[in-house]
Amino acid sequence: MDRSRQYLAVDLGASNGRVLAGRWDGARFDLREVHRFDNGPVTVRGHLYWDALRLWAEIKAGISKHVAKNQGPVSGLGIDCWGVDFALLDRDGRLLGNPYHYRDPRTDGIMELTLDRVPREAIYAATGIQVMKINTLFQLVSMVRSGDAQLDLAAVLLPIPNLFNYWLSGERLAEYTHATTTQCVDVHARRWAVELLDRFEIPSRIFPPIVDAGTAIGSVSPEVSGEVGLVALAPVIAVGSHDTASAVAAIPGLAADSAYISSGTWSLMGVEATAPVITDRSLELGFTNEGGVAGTIRLLKNIPGLWLIQECRRQWQREGATYSWDNLLAAADRAEPFRCTVDPDIPELLSPPDMLAAIRDACVRSGQPPPETVGAVVRCCLESLAVRYRATLDDLEELVAHRLDTIRVVGGGSQNRLLCQLTADACRRPVVAGPAEAAALGNLMLQAVATGDLGDVAEGRAAIASSVKLETYEPRSEGGLWEEAVARMRSFQAATAR
Repeated sequence: MDRSRQYLAVDLGASNGRVLAGRWDGARFDLREVHRFDNGPVTVRGHLYWDALRLWAEIKAGISKHVAKNQGPVSGLGIDCWGVDFALLDRDGRLLGNPYHYRDPRTDGIMELTLDRVPREAIYAATGIQVMKINTLFQLVSMVRSGDAQLDLAAVLLPIPNLFNYWLSGERLAEYTHATTTQCVDVHARRWAVELLDRFEIPSRIFPPIVDAGTAIGSVSPEVSGEVGLVALAPVIAVGSHDTASAVAAIPGLAADSAYISSGTWSLMGVEATAPVITDRSLELGFTNEGGVAGTIRLLKNIPGLWLIQECRRQWQREGATYSWDNLLAAADRAEPFRCTVDPDIPELLSPPDMLAAIRDACVRSGQPPPETVGAVVRCCLESLAVRYRATLDDLEELVAHRLDTIRVVGGGSQNRLLCQLTADACRRPVVAGPAEAAALGNLMLQAVATGDLGDVAEGRAAIASSVKLETYEPRSEGGLWEEAVARMRSFQAATAR
C-alpha cells in the first residue's frame, strides 16, 4: 500500500518562481518541478515594483497543474521567498499598492540620513542585522520621510511570502526567519523592535504577530481550494519563509565545523550559530544575524553572487550577443587565470546600468588590466567571488574562534563546477556541493516536520542526504596566487575606506 505523502513548495526568487511537488515515502524526498514562471521588477514612473497579482496567479496555476495530474490530498503547502520586501494592506485586507522592489531608488540617501539620527551601532545592537539600504527598515523610513499615504492607510504589513500565505489561508502573520531580514526585529527578544520603530515614527501597529518556522498556520481557504481544484483543505505551513533559511535547513552534514554558501543571485556565506554574534568586530566586518530554523541564528555575510554574471549576460544581450551558461563557463575555463579581480561588494556593482563597464572601471581604478573578452569577464567574476569567499571565511573563523574545515555550497551555484573548484582552491578547504534545490527541499522538509512525518530538522537533513547526490571538490595548489589576490582585495578595500 502506497503511504507516500505529497507536499507542495512555492519557491520565489528575484528572477523566477516555481511550484514544486515533493513526494515523501518515509525515507527520502522525490522532488519534481510542476510550474516555472518568470519574475522581475516592473518599472512605473521611475520606480521598481513586484507584480504581486501576477505572482499570485502563477502560484495558483502551479497548484492547479499539480492537482490535475495527481490523485490524493496535498499534505502541506509552504512558500519561501527573497528577503526584505513587503506589502501593505488596508483594514479590509486589500492590497494598497504593488510592493516595491528592494532595488527601488526611493532608498537612495535614506540610510545615511537615518544613521545621522540613530547610530549604526545602536541599530545593529538591537537587531543584529547588517545595515544595508535595501532593508525594510530603510524602505519604511523613506515612506515616513516622503509622507507616503500608504502608511497612514495601512492596517498591516506582511512580508512577501506571508502576503501569499494570507491570500491562501486568511491568516495575517509574519514568519520569524523572514521577519528578521527586515531589520525591524529585536534579535534578543525575538519580537518586533518597537522602541526602534518608534524612533523613526514607523507605526508599530502595522506589524503582525510573529510565528516560528515550521508552524502550521491554517488551511487553504475553501474559495482558493475551489479555484485550484483541491478536494480537501491543505494545511498552509510557515516554513523558513526566507529562502536562505529554508536552504540552510536543507544542508546535509551542516555542523559547527563547517561554513555554508547559499549560492545564487546573492551568495549568503555563514555558519549556523546557537546565539547571535553582535560585537564591534562583527559590525565592522559586515556580518548579519538572521533568524534560522529550530532556534538557530544564521551568522552570515551577504555577498553579491552570480548577479555579476547575470547582469553581464543581460548587457551582452542588449549588445546583440546571446550566450548560454555553458558557453560562458567554458569560455571562463579557457581564460587566463588571475588576470584581475574586483570586490563584489563595492557600491558601483550593486545595480549599475552597464555591469561590463562597471567591472572594467573597477579593475582600472585598482591598477589592474580590465577584462576584454567574454571569457575574461566571466573568469574575473568567478575568481572575484572565490576571493571574497576566502576573505569571508577568514573573518568567520575570527568571529567564531575556531577553524571551519568544510565549505558546503547549496543552491543553483552548487552546479557551477568551475566556481566550486575555484572556491575550494581559494579557501584551501574541501567544498561539498549540493543540493541545488536546497530552498525547495528545506521548505518541504520543514512541512514534513510540522505535520509529524519527520521528527526534527536533524532527521530531516539526514533524509535530504539520502535524497540527493553530493559532489566534493578538493583544493588544488596555487595557494600563493590566491593569497596575493586576497591581499590585493583587502588592500583596495582599505584604500577605499580611507
